[in-house]
Amino acid sequence: MRLGIDVGGTHTDAVIMTGSEIIGSHKALTTPDIIGGIVEALAEVLRQSDCKAAAIECVMIGTTQFTNAVVARRGLQRTLAARISLPGGSAVPPLSGWPRDLAAAINGGYQFLHGGIEYDGREFCSMDEREIAALVAKLQEEKVKQVAITSPFSPLTPAHEERLAAAIRKAIPDAGITCSHEIGGLGLLDRENAAILNVALLPLASHVVTALEAAVRKVGIAAPVFISQNDGTLMDASTARHYPVMSFSSGPTNSMRGALCLSGVRDAIVADVGGTTTDIGMLSDGFPRPSGAEVEIGGVRTNLRMPDVLSIGLGGGSLVRDGGARIGPDSVGHDLVTQGLAFGGGVMTTSDIGIAAGLAKFGDPSLVRIEERVVKTALATIRTMLAEAIDQVKTSADALPLIVVGGGAFLVPDDLPGISVVIKPPKSAVANAVGAALAQVGGEAELIYSRSGEDRRKAHERVRQLACEKAISMGAIKETVQIISIEETRLAYMADDSVRLRAKAVGDLRIAS
Repeated sequence: MRLGIDVGGTHTDAVIMTGSEIIGSHKALTTPDIIGGIVEALAEVLRQSDCKAAAIECVMIGTTQFTNAVVARRGLQRTLAARISLPGGSAVPPLSGWPRDLAAAINGGYQFLHGGIEYDGREFCSMDEREIAALVAKLQEEKVKQVAITSPFSPLTPAHEERLAAAIRKAIPDAGITCSHEIGGLGLLDRENAAILNVALLPLASHVVTALEAAVRKVGIAAPVFISQNDGTLMDASTARHYPVMSFSSGPTNSMRGALCLSGVRDAIVADVGGTTTDIGMLSDGFPRPSGAEVEIGGVRTNLRMPDVLSIGLGGGSLVRDGGARIGPDSVGHDLVTQGLAFGGGVMTTSDIGIAAGLAKFGDPSLVRIEERVVKTALATIRTMLAEAIDQVKTSADALPLIVVGGGAFLVPDDLPGISVVIKPPKSAVANAVGAALAQVGGEAELIYSRSGEDRRKAHERVRQLACEKAISMGAIKETVQIISIEETRLAYMADDSVRLRAKAVGDLRIAS
């Protein structure tokens, strides 16, 4: 049996599944320490399903803690950015274009070093041992232990990044180091940004992952713990400690995969209505449509692989103002049960509107006294907000199905422009946890080949093999691994007609017996 958990800003959801069948589910309020909400959700779902803790084979968790840390500028460590690129690559220094407050929270200086390798593996400049020694001495003197290392084309040939990392670890064994080739694509600056964010989060990641594991153990579950990644696949707890940025967009991804499981529809728009926001994305052949552009996290551009998701300030706890004409983007979040009208509070929320309109039943409906005019105006505002957001997500004028999930699904009307049918499947309130429970293991590979000097078919075979090997190394069952996407992009700025290939493979998680 699998146990899926989603830790959101308002609710912590848990489900127990065997195959694709849900045998228990529960929503608990997210607590400030995270642990309390998880323990409550797990204890209740075990009780409800009459499932013994020993029967749980693995635990999958989706969390927004690392995204929230970047957005809120908290829990971040000073980080030095080391770029191996001289004599070139120094015109735009690290942290350029970052929001000032975020840069101030992270900035531990930067250092350029000689070195670098071309896309075909040729070294265009040798590294200088004296520069490496000087950098190590600077780190020791300034007591900076977090280092992000970047070099051109390192995802293809990481030798120079690895050489510098080894030298730093030898002198400073407890240093936190991220080599950019481990987490990003080929774009140097965006990959460097992702590496800096990752290193700055490492101490927090260790704390959060340890706390998540402790919460699971507290209810007697001894099964291995996995964390959801941006692309809907899994990483083990040890990997999550080293690569927290890989979980940035796991929530929306899990909701879309959960929507697929609950509805059986592989091609559709998905709207996940939570307590604070509604996340809208597209399912294409059962997988979230990836973003085709650079993704910003907390105002910083990265080239991390994430789903193409549009978030709007509409959720079950969103504040209703101006007689229903203005909704959100602020929300009472997990304080809905004390501040909402239906719970004796004095704040009008969209949940109160839904209760007044007969769309939902919770709290004390007798406490919700809202003028009919305000209810109608608010519902019309909600409809407009959803219609405009869906129109931005769609890529054609064709009507598509809309799968609605999340605790605030009742806010979505049964007919919307550009939508062929609105589907609200059973158990949709815990779709995120379902998506986490059913997540697979993935692997990606990227390479560049020259169309003038290399066979295209062999290049495709090579990148496919590398992606499959990566998925297997991450814990996928070899027999279940399949390639789900392959991208081919011509690099017009290269002189020899070069092409970039990127492949993604997924497979079922191997669970130790």
